[in-house]
Amino acid sequence: MTKLLEKLRQIYLDKVWGVDTQSLSPVRRAAVRTMRLVHNLVLELAEGHLTLRAMSLVYTTLLSLVPLLAVSFSLFKAFGMHNQLEPLLRHFLEPLGDKGVEFSQRILGFVENVQVGVLGSLGLVFLLYTVVSLVQKIEEAFNYIWRIRRPRRLVRRFSDYMSVVLIGPVLVFAALGVTAAVMGTDVVRDLVSIDSVAMLVGFIGRLLPYVLICAAFTFVYIFLPNTKVKFSAALVGGLVAGILWESGGWGFAAFISSSTRYTAIYSGFAIVIMFMIWLYVSWLILLLGAQIAYYFQYPALLNLRRREWSLNNEDREKAAILAAQLIGYNYYHQLAWWSLESLAQRMSIPSLSLRPILDVLQKNGIISESGEEPPTYFPARDIETIKLVSIVEAIRHDKSSLLPAAGQDAELNQLRKIMRRVDSAIDSALDQQTVKDLVLINPVFKED
Repeated sequence: MTKLLEKLRQIYLDKVWGVDTQSLSPVRRAAVRTMRLVHNLVLELAEGHLTLRAMSLVYTTLLSLVPLLAVSFSLFKAFGMHNQLEPLLRHFLEPLGDKGVEFSQRILGFVENVQVGVLGSLGLVFLLYTVVSLVQKIEEAFNYIWRIRRPRRLVRRFSDYMSVVLIGPVLVFAALGVTAAVMGTDVVRDLVSIDSVAMLVGFIGRLLPYVLICAAFTFVYIFLPNTKVKFSAALVGGLVAGILWESGGWGFAAFISSSTRYTAIYSGFAIVIMFMIWLYVSWLILLLGAQIAYYFQYPALLNLRRREWSLNNEDREKAAILAAQLIGYNYYHQLAWWSLESLAQRMSIPSLSLRPILDVLQKNGIISESGEEPPTYFPARDIETIKLVSIVEAIRHDKSSLLPAAGQDAELNQLRKIMRRVDSAIDSALDQQTVKDLVLINPVFKED
């Protein structure tokens, strides 16, 4: 048995991880990448970071659920759509079975008892903060998945969060209202009387929940991460997450119907516990979809060991020179400025490894970033004055990567003499070459 397992393991390594996907047929390439994706998703779950963040979101949801629904209820009431809130909440709690209907009515009872007008300014601020904190937690989880360390700026964070909380639900219910209005017209009713059309309408009706939830997931994957997410990547993540969520609802409903012993054990608390479990499953599916979108956008990061790409000193120097060359080329030829994500994709390295290099170049006055979101980069001064040796020295003498000094003073002095000779050799090798020299001799680095 041991030999058989080892043989199967070797076949798996050879067929999945030991092949160059570019040399495969499209069908086999897709199969290999899917298996690599599943492998990495299992490792992500085994590490526990996604599950931990899903549990954190459950806790935040419990605190912000009633304030969130209260704000939404007030907004929908202003638009005359407050009656749509109960069907939406009931659909979300449908996997809880009959208890879900009861639980949704209790939640809406709490919401209706919240009188926003008598809260006062301080209470209203706390209400909005509770709602915004939920969206902020989601963004933090997405930024972790996308390896983004810099959150949105405060002003943009507030405006974007309010867009998600206020405008997003209005658009969803407006779309549902338009659909219902169209389905209620005489023309559509006459068409539905035809058997073939009635079958088609029934099929569309069963498919519509999947389409809406997949569209909602896709919107969240594009909008919330503080980075540029390709529509194709967000769509793939949204499709997988939407299908998992709808299908998971059926499975959870079957689990609820067969878990009578939990009701006997927990009595009245059983429905609350089941609600928390369903929240956890829902958040975990959302985060898994984001992880799929990330790997779909960066398939090169699907590796066997899943370690972060750590660049050695030589690679950091090469990356710094190439980044300065790309930034200088686009600026010199009046092309679109590079962002962090576009540079990372062009250089085929993760943005998490590239950002510290750009920060060093920016700190040393070699490049600057614009004030837009996401920021783009341009030369801090004339590229004719930016010497390549200054880029190398900026990376080599970056204090964030220096090791603490150790040893006797005499040994350190001798080491400093050797390093000065090394620096002198680098200066001689690079001579007076500048970024403009690279831009002019390599006119190939333009943004796709």
